[in-house]
Amino acid sequence: MRRVKRRVKRRTTPVPALRAAPLLAAAVALLTPPARAQPPPPAPPPPPRAPVPAVARAWPVGVRPTVVRGWEPPATAYGPGHRGVDLDAAPGTPVRAVAAGRVAYAGRVAGRGVVSVELAGTDLRTTYEPVLPSVEKGERVAAGEVVGTVERTGPHCRATCVHWGLLRGGAYLDPLSLLPSRLLRRGPSRLLPVLGVPVPARPPRGGVSP
Repeated sequence: MRRVKRRVKRRTTPVPALRAAPLLAAAVALLTPPARAQPPPPAPPPPPRAPVPAVARAWPVGVRPTVVRGWEPPATAYGPGHRGVDLDAAPGTPVRAVAAGRVAYAGRVAGRGVVSVELAGTDLRTTYEPVLPSVEKGERVAAGEVVGTVERTGPHCRATCVHWGLLRGGAYLDPLSLLPSRLLRRGPSRLLPVLGVPVPARPPRGGVSP
């Protein structure tokens, strides 16, 4: 007699269980706490500004002019401030290059005469205004050489003055930092004679006056 082989049916997952699988996965996702995002690393500190070398050999005007208004750096690039110093100077006063360099600009800007000099051996440039230029762009100038004369232009100062600026790239710096200490110091005080009071005679050297 022939033996009849019986086929064994494999058990399959019931249909309701398949439908419940996505719901179970969603529930697990809701119950699992979200991973905390890692905070971004702190930004590196800005590089320190390079110091300004004291390369000036003269003041722009005079020997030790009065600073009418000092340098007031703005809090932001376009904020209010005073991007330079104002030096008391009468119209026609010679304006000198504080250090050797090359004239980067000599002309008029917004109706005012401007002279800009790139300082030799540095990444700095100085500006002087309002100035009637006596030099041309590209010209080499020595320290103390006259680059123009003070103009009577604009209400920048109550009296006539020359605005002296210093830049490194697009950043404004204090132009007084170009001056060495010997140029910043005032000369020794001198007592002037009073009218009507005779000046005492100096005793001779090596002895006492009779």
